[in-house]
Amino acid sequence: MSFLAHLFRSHPKLDHEQSISSPNGRIKCLVKIKLGEITYFVKKDDKIILRESRLGLNLQGERPLNQGFMLVRTQEKQFDEAWTTIVGEQRVIRNCYHEAAFYLAETTNNGRLITVRFRVFDDGIAFRYEIPPQPRFQRLIISDELTEFNVDANSSAWRIPAYQPDRYEYNYEKRPVYALASSVHTPLTIETPLGHTISIHEAALYDYGSMTLKLNSKNGLQSDITPLSDGMRAYVDLPFNTPWRVIMIADSPIELITNRIVLNLNDPPKQDFSWVKPIKFLGIWWAMFVGEWTWAQGERHGASTEHAIEYLDAAKRLNLDAVLMEGWNDGWEGDWLQNGAITNFTKPVDDLDLTVVANHARSIGVNLIGHNETVGFIDNYERQMEDAYRFYVEHGINYLKTGYAGSMMTIQGRKEFHHSQAGVRHYQKSVELAAKYHICLDIHEPIKGTGIERTWPNLLTREGARGQEYEGGAISPSHATILPFTRLLAGGMDYTSGIFDVSNVAKRLASTLARQLAYFVTIFSGMQMAADRPRFYEEVNPAAYEFIRHVPVNWELTVPLLGKIGEYYVVARKDRASEDWYIGGVTNEEAHRVRLNLDFLDESTQYTAEIYRDSDTAHYRDNQLDIVIETRKITKSDYLDLWMAPGGGFAVRIIKEIS
Repeated sequence: MSFLAHLFRSHPKLDHEQSISSPNGRIKCLVKIKLGEITYFVKKDDKIILRESRLGLNLQGERPLNQGFMLVRTQEKQFDEAWTTIVGEQRVIRNCYHEAAFYLAETTNNGRLITVRFRVFDDGIAFRYEIPPQPRFQRLIISDELTEFNVDANSSAWRIPAYQPDRYEYNYEKRPVYALASSVHTPLTIETPLGHTISIHEAALYDYGSMTLKLNSKNGLQSDITPLSDGMRAYVDLPFNTPWRVIMIADSPIELITNRIVLNLNDPPKQDFSWVKPIKFLGIWWAMFVGEWTWAQGERHGASTEHAIEYLDAAKRLNLDAVLMEGWNDGWEGDWLQNGAITNFTKPVDDLDLTVVANHARSIGVNLIGHNETVGFIDNYERQMEDAYRFYVEHGINYLKTGYAGSMMTIQGRKEFHHSQAGVRHYQKSVELAAKYHICLDIHEPIKGTGIERTWPNLLTREGARGQEYEGGAISPSHATILPFTRLLAGGMDYTSGIFDVSNVAKRLASTLARQLAYFVTIFSGMQMAADRPRFYEEVNPAAYEFIRHVPVNWELTVPLLGKIGEYYVVARKDRASEDWYIGGVTNEEAHRVRLNLDFLDESTQYTAEIYRDSDTAHYRDNQLDIVIETRKITKSDYLDLWMAPGGGFAVRIIKEIS
């Protein structure tokens, strides 16, 4: 790691301009203080990415922190390090940036202080507000942010709506920026008229409302912080740093895939997380969605002792690490969506002997994954959390899936948005408490990812978008070609991949069988679910299951190969534990043929490629199960020509031959 810092001190200035360049010099962020206001704009290769955009905060009961500033001093820094992930898409990540911090004081109103800190990377910029302790106040009430991102209004944005009942679980739509009539969630990925692709997001979201974006009077975008029930955005004790505001910048959509700014803006872990292990798992789950079993007790109850042991044994045979048990605890009877205030997170249902199941899991070396569906009743859940987490560890349960179904949370008796400061505080409390008990988390209905898994690696995955539970007409094939360029820029996702019963009348998937295999590569998750019932892997198509048996969860390197948002996506990943590579590709409703360059392979080395692809007659509307499995000898100089059926895809395992 190299580190260089210097401090520039001057007499206070009312007017100041300063350009901060990326390490490679291609991106420039110009910060201006003029007539007491602070603004910024961004260029890449002298082409405008963001027009001049203002900065500031609105405060309840105080004048806004956005004007009347003088510059007290600036501080500049260059930073370059390489750090290693415990779990991730890439083992070693480079964190290299140029930084400038602007220390500001008001010329009036008792000289209130604020610092705006910018970091400029080779693939984007970030900034945050830092408010130090001050003589007049130790606490602030933030009523809004005034942060602008003034992109070209004719740019195209891939958006999902904010403040809606299903949280992030909506289909993406492509809209001109000027036509964004209501607030939208981030990451918001935007294709500009000049050919750049950018994504606006945030990093290190703690104790603050989630940032959404809305159209401003300049036909640009402005931050819109998720409000609390009283309309305020955040109550903060000083000193306080806001989350980082992030603009990822790429020359093409495919370049966004390896953007690591969000992770790099988070702190390294402050405790030992060597116990964290990524997993593939089976689950008592999909059988409920297709109506075979139920979450509630009765003749068709899923999470019984008998079924749990059956699934544990199947997981062992299938080379899977764990079994999820949904419906294991008291609270699923009747209208479970209304039971959140009385759900018991330590009381197994009558037909589940948890001790017997836990002992069996331990004896065969398969983990159990607990499940806590809170239905958003946080008061009830937080009363039980510590006892529940302790209870799970006592039963050998070190993985936990949590759920927050429902349009709002109940926190201290008030209805709050999941993504408000109150919701963010709860999610963080669960992550930190889980770390205390060495529990890894998979959060459904979560707060969006902002890179905190660098600091808290036990947060292995989350949902936060439409997953396969929406199949049966609510997801089109294009959805999986959009996610890598939007939602997945925020971190891994539990998409619940690997459904082989694709034509089930209860949940007919808009997917071919080969595409289900591709998801294990195209959609990263530190807890990767093989979501179907065991018999479909062992009896219906065991040959196709061999790909799932071998595909890893943790990656050494990720190499995006091809992609166009909403049309197709192909990515290669190298296993962290071997010299093998895996490739996954998906397409939209149209067939697509690709030629893959294999120059990421080693020189002078022979490989065997196991290819799982759509047949020539496959289609997501019919012939979904038509799959071709073939083997080829390949080297670095070869190409793979592969065809994807409408709604289809392919998966490839590339095995390095040992001489």
